[in-house]
Amino acid sequence: MTDNQAVQAYTDAWTQSIEAISELVAPLPGDAWNRATELPGWSVRDIVSHVIAIESELLGDPRPIHSLPSDLRHVKDELSRYYELPVDKRRCHTTPEMTGELDYVIIRRSRALRTARTEATEMVRWPAGPFSYDVPYHQLLRLRVFDVWVHEQDLRRTLRTPGNLASPGAAVTRDVLVGGLPKVVAKLAGAPAGSTVAFDVTGPLEFLRTVRVDDTGHASVDGQVTLGPDVQFTLDWETYLRLATGRVRPEAVAGSVRADGDTELAERILANFSVTP
Repeated sequence: MTDNQAVQAYTDAWTQSIEAISELVAPLPGDAWNRATELPGWSVRDIVSHVIAIESELLGDPRPIHSLPSDLRHVKDELSRYYELPVDKRRCHTTPEMTGELDYVIIRRSRALRTARTEATEMVRWPAGPFSYDVPYHQLLRLRVFDVWVHEQDLRRTLRTPGNLASPGAAVTRDVLVGGLPKVVAKLAGAPAGSTVAFDVTGPLEFLRTVRVDDTGHASVDGQVTLGPDVQFTLDWETYLRLATGRVRPEAVAGSVRADGDTELAERILANFSVTP
């Protein structure tokens, strides 16, 4: 796939996921918006607010003027404060205000993506305030697919409305998360040189990946089957997603994860499995 083809594929995947979010929350009664999700401190309303805020910022809208309360325990650093501000600002918004703003930002952002003349490799700004950085345009779109689809699944689990676990957004998310495995295995878990770790993921989005650590301690990942890996994990896709995005700790899903081989290495890998901030 060329970079330009990737731009269209990411745009389509983003569209499907963000429209799915709109369809999920449109019929919700008022009290459902306050249901707690697996993200510490965030409700259904807060996740939708976050999605609105990021897409609005990408459209060039000014950030709201607002002072955060000082007692938000889940806000632990300046980056989380940056993302929390527009979320907290919307905590008093009504259900019609939330759904109306979400639908409006989807219309505007969809139009902007369709009419964009930005080249796939052109450097653009990733919105994070003082922590912003430049990325190629196609990479920004990929990260937006990842973020929106992961939050779609956060909402689906909270609302007990499963779906889209094998959608285009799911495939993009898989590739993003798998890309973090070499760091997890070699750097964070300290897998020794020459070791191999296999991940056999089942469910709606099946895949097999092997992380290989070379003699210099550098790790790479591929889809080849390896005989006798030092550790082999077998788990379903949704459990993999929740672990890799830090939604749950390993002990909370121990019954859904099978680890064969080096027990100590397996425990270190699971303890460092999350690849998202």
